[in-house]
Amino acid sequence: MSLLTIKERFRNNKWKKLFYGLLAVNIAILLTLIVLIFWPIPETKIPEASNTKEESGSEFVVRTTKKNLDELANAYIEKLLSDTNHSYRISLDEDVHLLGELPVFSTTVPLSVHLVPFVQDNGDIILRQKSISVGLLELPNKKIMTYMKQYLPMPNWVTIDPKNEEIHVAVSQMDIKSNFHVTVEQFDLQANDLAFRIKVPYRTLGIDKE
Repeated sequence: MSLLTIKERFRNNKWKKLFYGLLAVNIAILLTLIVLIFWPIPETKIPEASNTKEESGSEFVVRTTKKNLDELANAYIEKLLSDTNHSYRISLDEDVHLLGELPVFSTTVPLSVHLVPFVQDNGDIILRQKSISVGLLELPNKKIMTYMKQYLPMPNWVTIDPKNEEIHVAVSQMDIKSNFHVTVEQFDLQANDLAFRIKVPYRTLGIDKE
């Protein structure tokens, strides 16, 4: 057997190995996508409205702007994610725009979610999904939100509900060091009219008023 023939066989074997390796990677990606699409969506436990005993206090309505709330929310998110490898932020414009990254196949892909806010009777907010995308991946919206729920760290008062394509923001259950109770009064992004009702318990000020 000539040296040229041996080199040709070696070259052919090398290309075959590369071809089968690439084929295996593509099959693995395809199987992962199939699992993501057809895996059952788990039920999400939605936080119930707080039914703690009403305590005496005074209430104030505070109005703000999208810019101010945008800065406050992203400062909170930055602190929440400081010890993680995750990254996302929100932008308040015509709707609530969540931008970030999701881990997929040992890398990350850009995440973009547009959400419409609805104020609830108890002062919480439901963000209903308007549009959603993860890079160039073609996945059902509910599956992307399931992935968000699994991989994006959220405060314990924020619940992602993939089945209904919603995010529940239980503002009334926020743990605030001052013991103030905060609920949403108005959340009109179109008119830039954002208002929060803040209740200051008398006990916080050392006032005994029963």
